[in-house]
Amino acid sequence: MSDDEKLTGRKEELIAHYKQSGYLQAENVIRAFRAVPREKFIGPNPKQFAYHDRPLSIFSNQTISAPHMVAMMVSKKCLDFNVGEVCLEIGGGSGYHAAVIAEIIAPTGSDKTKWGHIYTVEIVEKLVDFARENLKEAGYSDRVTVIHGDGSLGYPEKAPYDKITVAAAAPEIPQPLIVQLKPGGRLVIPVGKKGFYQELIIAKKLKNGTISKSSMCGVAFVPLIGEHGFS
Repeated sequence: MSDDEKLTGRKEELIAHYKQSGYLQAENVIRAFRAVPREKFIGPNPKQFAYHDRPLSIFSNQTISAPHMVAMMVSKKCLDFNVGEVCLEIGGGSGYHAAVIAEIIAPTGSDKTKWGHIYTVEIVEKLVDFARENLKEAGYSDRVTVIHGDGSLGYPEKAPYDKITVAAAAPEIPQPLIVQLKPGGRLVIPVGKKGFYQELIIAKKLKNGTISKSSMCGVAFVPLIGEHGFS
């Protein structure tokens, strides 16, 4: 059995486990998980670790989230992405999470005129270059734009967004992100202290502009660094 066949087998085992445990339910999310090669986004880690259910260290004291966390955040219960949406991600990391979202909002092989797009903001310049290279190699650079900047300020140039996802913990939801979210849109962010435990908050912007919040679960994310994050 080749190394590629072994990786495919591990991926299918993980998908089957997530389906049984409830992390993967919607067909568009399952298809995206199957399509995106996580092994292209894990940096110096051995490829055989790509489908272990755990976060992996990459560069600059940052990590790529465990696959189940990505599955949870893109689920219908959480962000509920749809084809054609314009989305914002804060904390681009290695580019993996953005690639999974891109595969949902702009599926490979589908009508490009109906594609959505995701803009991902990363404050660590080394990771910006890393993510761009990974996304290009994996075939997603036409659906994902990586920006170097302070993610706590969002990316007003392409606002408003249908969905906003934040892959770093903040003391509270940054106001610029609320402003840049469309009425009817959703924002998901870990909120809490700078440490090992936060609450994953789902914020829905109602048609009148008010925000409805609910807590999904406890999580542990690296801190959001920036003007509206941690110093």
